[in-house]
Amino acid sequence: MVDILKIKNLKKIYHTKDEEILAVEDFSFNLKEGEFVSIVGPSGCGKSTILSILCGLLDKSGGSIDLSKDINIGYMLQDDSLLDFRTIYKNCTLGLEINKTLNDSNKKYVLNLLETYGLKDFINSYPSSLSGGMRQRVVCML
Repeated sequence: MVDILKIKNLKKIYHTKDEEILAVEDFSFNLKEGEFVSIVGPSGCGKSTILSILCGLLDKSGGSIDLSKDINIGYMLQDDSLLDFRTIYKNCTLGLEINKTLNDSNKKYVLNLLETYGLKDFINSYPSSLSGGMRQRVVCML
């Protein structure tokens, strides 16, 4: 099988006014096509930092990342980032609105996804009325 992701000696240092904090040091990993993996470790060990670097949300301090051009990486943030003043449906269409690509076909697709994820009855509800698991399902659609 072909490697679709190669990470070698990844390093991340956070800088504060008074100190440097080493969040990730010497992390190496290869992922082959068809594999499913999880990153497990104690709180504060750098799991979210690694994923944030892979998704381009953070810059690495060192090491190399070779990512196949035909894959996308995404992950669930620790906080769901739903906008409390928008309905579930409106949260799900926000990206389409920003990109000016919201049309009847996309609207129908969003409604179908909401039904698939068991959220059809909540499209006009606000995030504060949903359980944590329901909020996570909405975020999976964003």
